[in-house]
Amino acid sequence: MKLFRFILFFSISGALLFALSNEIGSTPPIGPLFSPHQGFLQNAEKNPINLAEEISSSLIKSNVKVTFDEILIPHIQSENETDGFFALGYITAYHRLWQMDFYARLVFGRLSEIVGKRALEFDRLNRRIGLPKMTRDFHEKIMIDQELSPVLQAYSNGVNAYIDQLSPADYPIEFKLLNYKPEQWSTLKSCLAYALLSNDLARSESDLESTNARIILGDSLYQILFPEQVGNLSPVIPSTRKWDFDPIKAIRPTIQFPYSTTKTTISKPDPLNGSNNFVVDGTKSQTGYPLFANEPDLRLTAPSIWYASHMKTPSMNVFGVTVPGTPVTLIGFNDSIAWGVTNSPRDQVDWYKIQFKDDQRKEYFYNNQWFKTEQVIEYFDVKNENTFADTIIYTHHGPVVYDRSYQTKDEELNYAMKWVAHGEATTFKAMYELNRGKNFEDYENALKYFSGPPQNVLFASTANDIAIRLPGKFPNKWPDQGKFLMDGSKLSHEYQGYIPDEHQLSQRGSETGFLSSANQHPADPSYPYYVYAHRFEYYRNRRINERLSAIEHPSVSDMKQLQNDNYNYIASEYLPMMLSRLDTSKVVAFQNHLSIIKKWDFFNLPGKMAPTLFELWHDQLLAITWDEFDTLSVAVNKPNTYVTYHLMNASDSLSYWDRLETTKKESSSDLITSSFIDAMDSLENWQTANGEDYSWSKFKNTTVGHLLGIPVFSTPGIKIGGNSSIVNAASGIHGPSWRMVVELDPAGVKGHGVYPGSQTGNPGNPTFGQMIDDWASGTYYPLSLDQLSSDKTIYSLEFKATDK
Repeated sequence: MKLFRFILFFSISGALLFALSNEIGSTPPIGPLFSPHQGFLQNAEKNPINLAEEISSSLIKSNVKVTFDEILIPHIQSENETDGFFALGYITAYHRLWQMDFYARLVFGRLSEIVGKRALEFDRLNRRIGLPKMTRDFHEKIMIDQELSPVLQAYSNGVNAYIDQLSPADYPIEFKLLNYKPEQWSTLKSCLAYALLSNDLARSESDLESTNARIILGDSLYQILFPEQVGNLSPVIPSTRKWDFDPIKAIRPTIQFPYSTTKTTISKPDPLNGSNNFVVDGTKSQTGYPLFANEPDLRLTAPSIWYASHMKTPSMNVFGVTVPGTPVTLIGFNDSIAWGVTNSPRDQVDWYKIQFKDDQRKEYFYNNQWFKTEQVIEYFDVKNENTFADTIIYTHHGPVVYDRSYQTKDEELNYAMKWVAHGEATTFKAMYELNRGKNFEDYENALKYFSGPPQNVLFASTANDIAIRLPGKFPNKWPDQGKFLMDGSKLSHEYQGYIPDEHQLSQRGSETGFLSSANQHPADPSYPYYVYAHRFEYYRNRRINERLSAIEHPSVSDMKQLQNDNYNYIASEYLPMMLSRLDTSKVVAFQNHLSIIKKWDFFNLPGKMAPTLFELWHDQLLAITWDEFDTLSVAVNKPNTYVTYHLMNASDSLSYWDRLETTKKESSSDLITSSFIDAMDSLENWQTANGEDYSWSKFKNTTVGHLLGIPVFSTPGIKIGGNSSIVNAASGIHGPSWRMVVELDPAGVKGHGVYPGSQTGNPGNPTFGQMIDDWASGTYYPLSLDQLSSDKTIYSLEFKATDK
């Protein structure tokens, strides 16, 4: 696979030569691209590392040594922090400069400058929801921190030192393909990860869709189809937790929600974004000390969203991963503690209907008064197009995202976005303190600075402490507040303060000897504050907790095996019911397929056929069950898989089981039989297009895709099991973006890790994508806090301090 991609890299079709000198549309000038002196051939690297062995700089105080291991992770040894971060910035830029530039343009709404008009609406959305302003505000807060600001400056200096020595021939291939050059880096750009991750992990909501559904269905039926809690929750914080505080009650007003429907809504983060983490303490583990595991499940991209590094200075010895462009380690371990995060899907975004005084939109009604708006004109430089201007109106609630010029032409539909992430944030400070932390107290103190996005931050230490905390800013809401569109003119629809830090969800130690999280409900209903999200995980969390309960004394191998677990919990619940209600007399033509699925053990292994059959059947069952929702002219969500199962299992004759396209009144048994037949027809169509082999990995086609969608730089058809809602959450384009297992041995902390990609972002490097096969097979690499020995070092370099 790697050799094939490497060959294709040098086989760009000569048919493009018609555009030798000038850009035509979005096609770059091909002459320079093919130039032997500065074109794509210059991006071919014969060796894994192509840096000088000695790099001189007047921006560091002392020499810094760097050694690279077999997977190109830099091990940085520095006499002080700032010099170490200078080296990290330089090396990260060497490996990921274009990706860093891409992320910065994404956050600041500037992608249309390099790819043209097709990115304009995406840029407009990112500016309207406030990503640039969030980043500027975050940067302003971080740069007044006397410890952290020198770190960001040193890192930025390192990035620019690398950029400054580049010639056009050295630019990463994507700059050449898109015909532009790198800009200077800055401390502001180094703050992009806060907005990037908040956008991916803390912007998910369904306020307008829920409002539409409630208006159409009525409150009673809405509550049946979209319940907040149902069944076995297996929450993050164990149900044995007792709340030793007096909660601050939020008073629900009598004022009704606005009665407005919305036809279309803005794009949302991918619902498959998630994660899992779990830890066992020394009383339970086979080793006698804590074993820690973390796996963030995100989009599988090339280059990878993560960059791994190890830095050793007098103040820290930290190993882990971060978003390229970000100095601090976000998930990792040091010589005393380990920490990791999973998304906590708490509702952080609320929409307020705004009443303007007139079409000038200079005033809006609030609390029986007219208040002035702020109008900001955003200018977009669009490649090969005229500059585009977009006027964004701001109220005290936040930016008016939905208005007459965006998403809707209706003058009355003006919706302001109130997002917790818009507020003051210092999350980098929290992670920086964790990088240097030594014990549970340091972990607790660090998380006082954690403002979001909401995460389940798991912890373990060599002192045999384990803990989990859900830090951040959480409004103290009354029941249903923020679940539906709210009235922006009413004081009573405002937040009634925030949940105090000491009342937030946390757990130190465990009666069971383990703690875990996987995007499920954070607590059971006894927690005295209103907790809501429109989607929680219901399957991975139960599987993890059941396995950790069943394994008497987990080993390191057991922790790795659980991270790669392929048990399909959805199938284990659905399939027995589906088979019991299937009318076998109507599916005689599919006996072979039925036999395969009846013998299945519910494991989604790569070579098995049964997972494909179940996936097709299950998806078709949900599609025809909720086909009524497809006829609606407004935006709505459909009831989720978990709720559908409980409703179907409880009743064979709910009105929604009746299909619209038939005159017969169907039961759930009829739907199950019809959906099986439809699924087998779909399989036949798929085989006609793709071949007879419908084994799970081939059907699922897990793909690590290049950020620009360039096929030759992507890796399709990865042979891996799992799926969404499975612990090994590898679906089509999502999955475990970083797997890490840590042994918290007081005699020496050891790590193990892998991700689906490579440290280098250059498709012309021989190591590009080198870890993908090992990631798919569940093979890990050692992550050592010790300085690399010569036999484990593939390359060494030194940054030399020079006089200014």
